[in-house]
Amino acid sequence: MEEQSKVLKSNKKKPPVGMLVLIAILAVVIIGLAFWAIGSLDEAHKEKVEKEAQRTEFTAQLDSLMAVHNKIKAEYGQLSDSLAVKDSVIQAKAVQIKKLMNTRWEYYKIKKEFGSLQKIAQGYVRQMDSLYTENHALTKENHQIKEVLQQEKQKNAQLITEKKALSQKVEQASVLKTYNYKVTAVHVTGSGRERKTDKVRRVGRIKICFTVAQNNVAKSGLRTIYVRIANPNKKILVVSNNEKYSFMFNGKRLQYTAKKEINYQYQAIDVCMEWSRRSTQKLEPGLYKVDVFEGNNSIGHASLSLR
Repeated sequence: MEEQSKVLKSNKKKPPVGMLVLIAILAVVIIGLAFWAIGSLDEAHKEKVEKEAQRTEFTAQLDSLMAVHNKIKAEYGQLSDSLAVKDSVIQAKAVQIKKLMNTRWEYYKIKKEFGSLQKIAQGYVRQMDSLYTENHALTKENHQIKEVLQQEKQKNAQLITEKKALSQKVEQASVLKTYNYKVTAVHVTGSGRERKTDKVRRVGRIKICFTVAQNNVAKSGLRTIYVRIANPNKKILVVSNNEKYSFMFNGKRLQYTAKKEINYQYQAIDVCMEWSRRSTQKLEPGLYKVDVFEGNNSIGHASLSLR
């Protein structure tokens, strides 16, 4: 019994060699796994930190790019409306990149998309510069054209004014001129002889004679001369109040005292006209004024004093 007891004790104190080896191997494996796990955790942390740094950098670059783009768009004002389609592409691209950064992280894909956005934005700037240059050139050209047109308008206005002034001068020069007026009141005797008089009660006729001056500018041909004699009360001595004894003068219808048609051929011509008093017609003493007309022009004046 004592021997068995010693054997048992001896067996408890000395485990099998195989067991010891297994335990040693397990310990090594556990230690290795521990180091591997620690290493893996460290790599994951590094990767996370790197991704956040990349995300921050991309976000800053994207915000900067869009800020510059929007500033350029604002500075060009209405001119940027012509590139509205390209602007919408840039805006949509920026939104897509932000979505990629905030969801599934793929560095190279985001980098590629960002590079594409940069190229589009650069193209936008080049096109905008080109449009500005063209627009500036067109504006300058348009301004020059406007200046030329304004100068031409001024020249035309000046030519019209000069032409109008010349036309007025020619028109004025073509107006017939009269001179050498002789207005005489005559008394007709029983025998038909005429005697000059200044007494109202003896006046039978009033004769008006004058000379139409030479005028190489005036139109030749038949001309109708009208005479109006106004008594001291400014009442016209008329043949009749009938409209056929009237003429148009600057849009107004005037009664005449006498009229005569002449054949004007540039040369001076003497003209005589007369008014006959009706037997029942009363004349008043005073100054009688004589006005001579041709067309729409007043071509002469004279007067006669009766007592």
